Amino acid sequence: MKKISIKISDTFKNKMMKAKVEKTRIRRFHPILLLVLMLILFGSCKDFLTENLKGSFSTDTFYKNDKQALQAINGTYNALSFSSADNVIWVFGDVASDDAVKGGNPGDQSEITNIDNFTANSTNGEINTFWKFTYEAIARANNVIANVPGVTMSDTLKNRIIGEAKFIRAYSYFNLVNIFGKVPLKLFPQLTQETINVPLSEVSAIYVQIEKDLTEAAAVLPVSYTIPDVGRVTKGAALAMLGKASLYEQKWTAATGYFQQVEDLGIYSLLPDYANNFKLAYNNSSESVFAIQHLSGQNPMTGSELNQWFAPASEGGYYFNAPTQSLVDAFEISATGEVDPRLDASVGRDGQPWLNGDLFSASWSPTGYLTKKHQQPLSEVSSALKGDGGLNYIYLRYADVLLMKAEAYNESGNAEQAKVYLNKVRQRARASFKGTPPDDLLADVTTSDQTLLRTAIQNERRVELAQEFHRYFDLTRWGKTIAEAALGKDYNYDTNRYFPIPQAEVDANQAIK
Repeated sequence: MKKISIKISDTFKNKMMKAKVEKTRIRRFHPILLLVLMLILFGSCKDFLTENLKGSFSTDTFYKNDKQALQAINGTYNALSFSSADNVIWVFGDVASDDAVKGGNPGDQSEITNIDNFTANSTNGEINTFWKFTYEAIARANNVIANVPGVTMSDTLKNRIIGEAKFIRAYSYFNLVNIFGKVPLKLFPQLTQETINVPLSEVSAIYVQIEKDLTEAAAVLPVSYTIPDVGRVTKGAALAMLGKASLYEQKWTAATGYFQQVEDLGIYSLLPDYANNFKLAYNNSSESVFAIQHLSGQNPMTGSELNQWFAPASEGGYYFNAPTQSLVDAFEISATGEVDPRLDASVGRDGQPWLNGDLFSASWSPTGYLTKKHQQPLSEVSSALKGDGGLNYIYLRYADVLLMKAEAYNESGNAEQAKVYLNKVRQRARASFKGTPPDDLLADVTTSDQTLLRTAIQNERRVELAQEFHRYFDLTRWGKTIAEAALGKDYNYDTNRYFPIPQAEVDANQAIK
């Protein structure tokens, strides 16, 4: 089977880094909107700080050639990264779920606790931060989609750039609709009162737009890239997102069809060792379908701050997103005490090897556990530079695709096919065991009972994707009974299914009633 390159595309990431010289900020200017674009500076990194900024451009003077079109899309990618504290998707995906608590010092980032116990209101700072962060990416994507068609350049490159922007817009709205429900569906640059003041759209209408963007992106995006463009959105990523959107809408046949198209591309496979998915050397591996790219040691910074947010204090970290005992207990243990190898690849626990050759101490975390997946050893990122990690955040892994496909098959009544894909993931986990695994650890699932198989798939998603920011979204899409049972007495599905829209948006957007 053909594999995609596992080499990190430093050139593409450097383009993203240089695009951070100035953030694109959407402001209400009349009669024109000034788009402050991130300008790519040429020359070595050591000379970067001596370069003069190239200035600002209006939309009337910027989109003139393919170089500027690429600068604009690179800036759009940059708006997804974890290079600042603004991308708090982990708070919603993990902390709001039963897999993690806030962690950190009790009084630090206290508004995260309100999200964890579902008492957050419309003035919550974390909610407002993520809203603005996500709409920034949408605004940048909208500018690309609106302006690149008029640029004189290769049609192939033009269509690809627009496809990349449509994927980013769809990904952003997918996160918004699953956190907030009805949101303003902004699809145009913020040039007029009509495009600024946009009413709330129904959830179904938002999914229609997500699917439209992804379908159009899949039609023009390449199957893979070569250096320097490895890390950009691919056809497989768009198809996988289409499958995921269909799964969330319970369109089982459509979902399996999209996931089959991903499989048919023949470029994705499970890494032999599960733990390698979360190591720097395996960025953009054959298992990575869509990842948000990071690169350490740049100025301005393009590294991942997750490396610091989740690390123990002894390494210069803040020990947030602390895993729960409930998550740890979800991993299988054999009759003789051997554990699913994914546990120690995902979670630091007392007395077990940590990232730097030392043993983890339960005293490092308020729960006794810390997440391991988004951190690097000190040999790669020192304590002094802890918030500048180079690990990508893999949003879509091939294992996730296989489990979603198993779920769609089971819900459509095809238990035999569901077991095939579920067991592929379990077999890789078993093969990751160091030594000979006991017979009763991670054995194939054999039941054909739909209810039992559903439970098995749901638990497999929990342990396979632990601490990858998916758990809360899974629980809520599985419905009231499952969500309320997992999230406990603080959670009422009817009133807590969606978080409140920020008051700042309600006040500013005159179309929201």
